[in-house]
Amino acid sequence: MAQSASIRERVSSALGGVLSHEEALIAADTRRDLRNMRESLRLLALVLVVSAAMGVVAWAFLTSLDIVTGIRERHIAAFLLLPVVGVATAWVYRTHGKQASRGNNLVIDSALTGTPVPARMAPLTFICSVATHLAGGSAGREGTAVQIGGTIADNTARAAQLGARDHQDLMLAGISAAFGAVFGAPLAGTFFGMEMCYVGKLNYSSGIYCLIASFTADGVARAIGCAHASYAIGAAPALDARTIAATVALAIVFGLIARLFSLAIRTVRRVLANRITSYLLAALTGSLVLIAVYFLFGLQRYAGLSTWLVEAGFSGDATLADPFIKIALTALTLGTGFQGGEVTPLFGIGASLGGALSALAGLPCGFAAALGMLGVFGAALNVPITTIMLGVDLFGGAAMPYYVIASFVSYLVAGHRGVYPAQRIITPKRRSLEGDANATVADAIARHDRLEDGDA
Repeated sequence: MAQSASIRERVSSALGGVLSHEEALIAADTRRDLRNMRESLRLLALVLVVSAAMGVVAWAFLTSLDIVTGIRERHIAAFLLLPVVGVATAWVYRTHGKQASRGNNLVIDSALTGTPVPARMAPLTFICSVATHLAGGSAGREGTAVQIGGTIADNTARAAQLGARDHQDLMLAGISAAFGAVFGAPLAGTFFGMEMCYVGKLNYSSGIYCLIASFTADGVARAIGCAHASYAIGAAPALDARTIAATVALAIVFGLIARLFSLAIRTVRRVLANRITSYLLAALTGSLVLIAVYFLFGLQRYAGLSTWLVEAGFSGDATLADPFIKIALTALTLGTGFQGGEVTPLFGIGASLGGALSALAGLPCGFAAALGMLGVFGAALNVPITTIMLGVDLFGGAAMPYYVIASFVSYLVAGHRGVYPAQRIITPKRRSLEGDANATVADAIARHDRLEDGDA
């Protein structure tokens, strides 16, 4: 009996030790979970603050663009301001902008490496972008919005003394808020923040913050008066071999046009930098060339956002010349150094191209215009998942299989020649590009240019 009691005591002691150890682990896990929850709630509060601020700024920015666009369209003499705006923008950014001249690329670097974003970038890009549209520069609005969202997020993160992980989450949320609010596309905005910094990667760990940020900013912007255009694509054609083949063929063209778009901007920048040593003279020269092109060829209607190009694509009134004219004018504008974004011009280029090619492809005009709008945008920015979600935001989900086809085919065709040089290539798009892994888009472009020169 004594022996049995001794065994029971040893077993009880051992079980007690195990239970005590498990209780200690549970207590430690609970403390860690509560600490993480507290930190997550703090970050969520900051995300809401940044998103609400971005919603208000988006409304102010879009309202300002509407006002100056109306002034320019009523007074053609506004185009004569192009040299003034061009030179002033170059001077302000060179003498007072610090790193702000890097624009979206600085936002990407800040999100990935913690590079500080100067607070002055937000007002600089706001004012200079509005001035660009007043004077007739062919630019968009996404670049300005993302720079403002990134500025607000980075400076909020530093004021709150966030760690590297939380800083990145807040930066990506700021990017999502900017896109969602400016385009009225909260689903696309969610994924844009998760996808913009990379080629071949989604940052899932930031997903919940990007989701909340995009929908919050869009909701705030709409609540105070933001209205966004809508376009009807009609019924999606049956998913059969013919329509799939036509969609693939169009997507190949969209990918090539995206490559041309980014190449055109880089070419203008390179020519001005190589031929003219004075940055002010380069800005003046680019501005004068832009004015000359507008007036010699009567292209003033392609100035600014040119949202009529999207409408023309959907209605069947676009010509094949329209997208190429818009590419040339946008390249002259952004390549010279004017402030603005690429996305709205890409929408017009893609929609007008799709509409112009719809008869040849045997697809409904509005449907082909929608695919072009999505395909050119996604291929130029290297954001295929965002592109699919943008289709759902803008046109509904009935044609989603076609969005997927157009998005991924154009994405592959465009290669690594995107408009954001600072993007990190995590997963190369195809086997022939595996040498670009872990490089930036800028490094990949330089590498391929060297290879091409060597082949020549």
